[in-house]
Amino acid sequence: MISPFLEPGTQSHASSLAVLHLRRDQLLPVILDDPENGEKGSGYAEGEVINTRFGSFPHSTLVGQPWGSQVLASKVDTGSRGRKRKAEQLSQDSAQDVAAGKRLVSEAKRPKLGELNHHDGTEGEVSMSQQPEVDKQDVSSQKTAITAQSGFCHILPPTPESWTVSLPHRTQVVYTPDYSFIIQKLQIRPGSVVLEAGAGSGSFTHAAARAVFNGLPPPRDEGIGTTKSVQSGRVFSFEYNESRAKALQDQIRNHGLSDVVHVTHRDVYEDGFALDDFHSGVESLDLDATAVFLDLPAPWQALPHLTRSSKALTTLSPIHAVHLCCFLPCIEQVQRAATALQAHGWLEIRMEELQHRRLEVRRERVGLEYEGMRGVNATPSTVEESIARLAEVETRNVQFRELQSTQNNLPDHEKGEEARRESKMERRQRVAGEMGPRKPWVEGTLVHRTEPEMKTHTSYLLFATLPAEWSEDQERECRAKWPVERTVDAEIKKKVSKGKKS
Repeated sequence: MISPFLEPGTQSHASSLAVLHLRRDQLLPVILDDPENGEKGSGYAEGEVINTRFGSFPHSTLVGQPWGSQVLASKVDTGSRGRKRKAEQLSQDSAQDVAAGKRLVSEAKRPKLGELNHHDGTEGEVSMSQQPEVDKQDVSSQKTAITAQSGFCHILPPTPESWTVSLPHRTQVVYTPDYSFIIQKLQIRPGSVVLEAGAGSGSFTHAAARAVFNGLPPPRDEGIGTTKSVQSGRVFSFEYNESRAKALQDQIRNHGLSDVVHVTHRDVYEDGFALDDFHSGVESLDLDATAVFLDLPAPWQALPHLTRSSKALTTLSPIHAVHLCCFLPCIEQVQRAATALQAHGWLEIRMEELQHRRLEVRRERVGLEYEGMRGVNATPSTVEESIARLAEVETRNVQFRELQSTQNNLPDHEKGEEARRESKMERRQRVAGEMGPRKPWVEGTLVHRTEPEMKTHTSYLLFATLPAEWSEDQERECRAKWPVERTVDAEIKKKVSKGKKS
């Protein structure tokens, strides 16, 4: 099955990754469980359940939903969780008893689970064959989820952008504005081969995998690695930390990207980038990479391995230009890396820095007619509106004083209700009634504003290019195949000759 990062399809599937959109800056990745598997997971009667501050969402309500659907929260039955825990504890205790031999316990200390506590006729011996079956039957029978009164989420297909926001951070990650610019500058396209050193949390790895994907590779029996006839996009990622490399390998496997991404635990400073064929494990594999991304503290130590040489394994493409990017947080690292790039024959060395600001687009509503609405500035929008409001307030004050004076002059038995001013809530209701039905989503002025401050500086991006190999023989062959004829206009020749004579 193709990874949902590459071909998400039209709806969510069991045993596949999905992203729950809870709010703008809160996304939750989850691998959906098969609803028919009732024994797996937390022991809810509804099967696997995701609990959030916005409600509980059983996996059975998430599988088979079209991407982008709104999924309502559900009421979940937590009763089976306690019964399952007791059954698991009882099963564990029983296994210990059988392994150690028959053990007599007092009736007071014996766990009491009602129908689950059966005996096979021997006093003090717990029967293991009967206890788990009853509870398994109770747990495996899933209940149909009941919709709750509030709470919802949206189910989205996984993308590198959503994964970057929601992934578990093991290191500082490369965010979407940075890796989008890097992929464009490195000219990564479908079919490209990319080397990545310093995989970390895998943010750039997922983005590069989508960029290079041009179809699944042929089956193993067709001999991938032994022929150059098929050029499939690949990402070869290297990570020095063993635990991070192992975690990224598990993620790539769970996300279905194993055919596109290969993660290796290695110190590229010492061992370089050469690989064996990761499908057969026998033959050497020429990477022929055309793009290199180094997220390393000292990338200049890896540059000696990024040169074209006469070795059996070809790390860089010999017939295409290779583009490189170093992700460096300090300007001192940039200076040292640029010097090393020049020494190793890299050209077009340049540094870029991105400053990302979010734009907030909204409607700005100013005026007294918007009083009582959320997110509005209920102040007069013009001088005329302000004067009209002052006149209205003065008129109402005069009417209030006249009514109050009239009430004071009447006898006690003829006085009615005490005079009072119109409250703010009453004024809002009166204005809303006078305005009639409205469409606030089209009212006001459409404006946009940027964030007041940039959140953080990520890193400097140092780019360089290693041109394709070009020998003198190739130059002569090129000139012979495409000769250049230098022709000069006759008038220019005359002018030149006159100038020489004079």
